[in-house]
Amino acid sequence: MTVSETQHCRAPLRTMPLRHRLAGSVSGVLLLASLATPFHPATAADDAGVGKSGAKVPAAPAGASTSQAPKAETINVTLSRQQADQALGGGGGMMRRETAPYAIQTVTREFIDQKSPASTALDLVKNLPSMNVSSADTSGIHGGGIQSRGLTDADMAILLDGVPASSAGYIDQNVDSENVESISSSPGAFALDAPVTTSAGGVLQENTITPSHKAGGTMDFSYGTNNMSREFLRLQSGDIGNTGIRAYLSGSHTHARQWMGEGANNRQHIDFGLQKDFENSSNVKLFFSWNNNQIMVDNYATAQQFHQYKNQGISYNRGNAASGDNYWKNNISHFNTVFLVMPVHIALARKLSLDITPYFYDALGWDSSGSGLSTAGSYQTAAGAPVGAGQQLVSYWNAYSQPDVGVVTKLGYDIDAHNHFQVGYWYANNFSQIGFPVNLSRGGARPPTSQNTALYTLDGARALGGLSNTGYEIHSLFVQDEARYLGDRLRVNAGFKFMMTNYWTKNLLQASSVQGARLGANSTVPLPQLSISYDIDKNNQIYIHGEGDFRQPDPSMIQIGTGLPKNQYSIKEELGYRYHDDHVMLDLSLFNYNITNRLMNTYLGGGVFGSINAGNQTVRGFDLMVSGHPYHHFSPYASLEYLHATIDSNVPYGSTYLQTKGNSAPLAPKVMANFGLSYNDSRFFGNFALHYAGSQSVTLVGDQRMPGYVSDSLSIGYHFKPYSFARSPTFKLNFQNLTGAVVRTGPVGIATNLHQASLLDGSTLAAGSGAEFYVMPRFSMTGSISTDF
Repeated sequence: MTVSETQHCRAPLRTMPLRHRLAGSVSGVLLLASLATPFHPATAADDAGVGKSGAKVPAAPAGASTSQAPKAETINVTLSRQQADQALGGGGGMMRRETAPYAIQTVTREFIDQKSPASTALDLVKNLPSMNVSSADTSGIHGGGIQSRGLTDADMAILLDGVPASSAGYIDQNVDSENVESISSSPGAFALDAPVTTSAGGVLQENTITPSHKAGGTMDFSYGTNNMSREFLRLQSGDIGNTGIRAYLSGSHTHARQWMGEGANNRQHIDFGLQKDFENSSNVKLFFSWNNNQIMVDNYATAQQFHQYKNQGISYNRGNAASGDNYWKNNISHFNTVFLVMPVHIALARKLSLDITPYFYDALGWDSSGSGLSTAGSYQTAAGAPVGAGQQLVSYWNAYSQPDVGVVTKLGYDIDAHNHFQVGYWYANNFSQIGFPVNLSRGGARPPTSQNTALYTLDGARALGGLSNTGYEIHSLFVQDEARYLGDRLRVNAGFKFMMTNYWTKNLLQASSVQGARLGANSTVPLPQLSISYDIDKNNQIYIHGEGDFRQPDPSMIQIGTGLPKNQYSIKEELGYRYHDDHVMLDLSLFNYNITNRLMNTYLGGGVFGSINAGNQTVRGFDLMVSGHPYHHFSPYASLEYLHATIDSNVPYGSTYLQTKGNSAPLAPKVMANFGLSYNDSRFFGNFALHYAGSQSVTLVGDQRMPGYVSDSLSIGYHFKPYSFARSPTFKLNFQNLTGAVVRTGPVGIATNLHQASLLDGSTLAAGSGAEFYVMPRFSMTGSISTDF
């Protein structure tokens, strides 16, 4: 049995258990509030301030009154994006000043601009202290996996503009990097009004850019290793007359060969953003994306395959032999995804506001895999001709439909000068129908609906390895209050979220002996939250945060006849300290998690997955981030995480137990460290980043470990003077794995055991194959030219 935290096939949207630097200047507006200004709760963005153009401007000093001015006064502030980012962050955008009463780790547009345009969110957060990220390729098409504080992306909520988006394995489908304003990780907490349940591992949040007030656009072109080519174009409408509407439309295309093995990958992507502003501060924002991927389905290396590749150069990925399951054309993925979110903010009165955020996500397509040779008398074609023995078969994971829809509604009221009260409701619904058809390979996998390759049983029924529908429905009520006292230096956030969920899976396969069998559960879960922060002075802040969290099994992982796993529960606490001045920023977070009924996904073979409870777990440690503001154009950054994670119970295995109590938890390196150094003198710019992750256990019984490793990256570039229509011509080079290291970066699946092991009842567990691993792609280089116009 292999316990897989990263699915090999696409699962429904996981809401449960969920450009360039401007050469000119952008104008911001800082409004000093009068006594009539309503109270608003604190967020990182609110405290930072957002100008009319979307550029952030510095916050007022801690403790400064915002309600003593005799009348409103408008001050126009002009600052470049570089100045705005540097005022709020350090380390060249690798760290941002935060004020929320829990740990948040953010990279800003300043850092994103230095990286390759092909970068995904995973590539951009690799150097945050709580993150160990594994990428499957260097072109940004294959996604990857995340480890965070001993948990994985299966335990994380991944959000785009505040609502659930694709999981880490498909995170490239969400948005192009040029349209991302910032990426934040809150590894131990979630905002109570966020539409998430699965956040034991925290929240990864991408925020898209706001359409510009000026008409224009951005374009970039990239070429690199593995025949990678990418083109991107964004057009900005600017303000459309006096309508208050502004929008952008962008498109991109990416092509790259596999960095190992045979095959190629293609991605087409469209983003559309719109904002409508009203005179009473109400606004409507819309973001839409469409993505089409035609990519390889990778093999992942066992320890033996990895060493063969490292020592002998033998590939473990797909091959070019036209016969056999491993032929690259038999192992491909074709998917179309659409994503839509439309936050609406309505100022109902001076102290009363309403926020409504509907969203929609759907992914249609299929993954194929070679599945052996036919035997005589097993299948017939659509025309009724018998299929002889020895013909190559292909099986599919085919998503007929899997829409995920939801809406978050929040009503906010300023009770008095100190208290902001909020009550809200979140509804989400998912229904997925998944089939496992079997076809013939005709020089490779064709669409599963192709009548030239489709197979039927001898009684005329479509040949299916499985057919099911799965789904869930969520009703969530939440209420919270934020109180500010002592000149806003003391902030107390208290809230409560009540979840009512229903999930199910139903077997629809006619040939099954359990035809129509349905398995599922209803859950009601209280999730309390309390946060307290205090600004000691304008430079120092302390905070404490505690919350409850749960994750229920992914319905697509439930196997009829194997029982229903229990919900996973977590109690989490954080204690933090922050310091900032004109030269340096520091952020320290101490954390403790107690996890009950730890959920892990099990790979059962043949493209079928299940879920098990893997005992109780304790996670303790600290995160430390330090960065500097520019000094002679240099901005340093460093971070460190210490982690101690243990399994606190023996894990059930059949009628007995694995001997796991007291073992180190898998996926939990004791030490991770990062270093970064950025340079920017308005013409030349560059960034060097280094990541270290210590060794970690990759089996439940603790008999296999992955060694620690080091990864690195380098970015260098130059901003040219404006020429003709090109307002900001820029050239940059991005390098990954400078030393060409051949290392494993994380397990794809956690195995039960590698060697023979004793079970609790005295019986013997046979040796297994161990875990499978992500391997760091070889040295790569990408060159890009870009400009605004």
